Amino acid sequence: MQLPAAGTSGHKDNPAAGPLDMAALLTAAYDLGDMINQSADAADYLYWKAQLAQDEEAQALIRRFRKAKERFEECSRFGRFHPDYHEAKREAAELQRQLDECVSVRRFKAAEQAVDDMLHEIAVLLARAVSDDIKVPDSGTVQGGCGSGSCSGGCASCG
Repeated sequence: MQLPAAGTSGHKDNPAAGPLDMAALLTAAYDLGDMINQSADAADYLYWKAQLAQDEEAQALIRRFRKAKERFEECSRFGRFHPDYHEAKREAAELQRQLDECVSVRRFKAAEQAVDDMLHEIAVLLARAVSDDIKVPDSGTVQGGCGSGSCSGGCASCG
C-alpha cells in the first residue's frame, strides 16, 4: 500500500513534496485497519478474548485479583509499615500467579502481545517512511497484570 500525495511524490527524501490528499490518506488508513483486522493475529486475539470472557474460573480469579490489588494499593499508601501490607502483597502475588497459570489468560496474553508486536512494526514502518528521526515507543512497555486489559499491567478486566 502506498500513501497518497497530491502533486509531487511526497517521499521523505523529496523536500519539494506537494500537499497531502487527506481523503486518500484516510482511505489508505482505513484499508490498513481492515487488513490488520483480517490478520491471523487479530483473529487469534479476538478468539482468546472471547474465551477469556467465557471462562468462569478465570473471571472469578480476575475479580479476586482486582479486590486484592485494591487492598494492596490501599496498604501501599502507608508503605511496608501498614499492618496488612505484607499479607496484601502476598495475596495479590498469589492471585497473579494463579492467573498466570490459567490457560485462557496465558493464551490471551500471548495473542495480545502478538497484536501489539504487529502494531509496533507497522508504527515503525510508518515513522521510517516519513523520517528516520521520528521516535516510536518501544513495543511492550506495559508488562504484568492478568492479561485481560487494565490491571497493573494494563488489563481491561482487572481494573
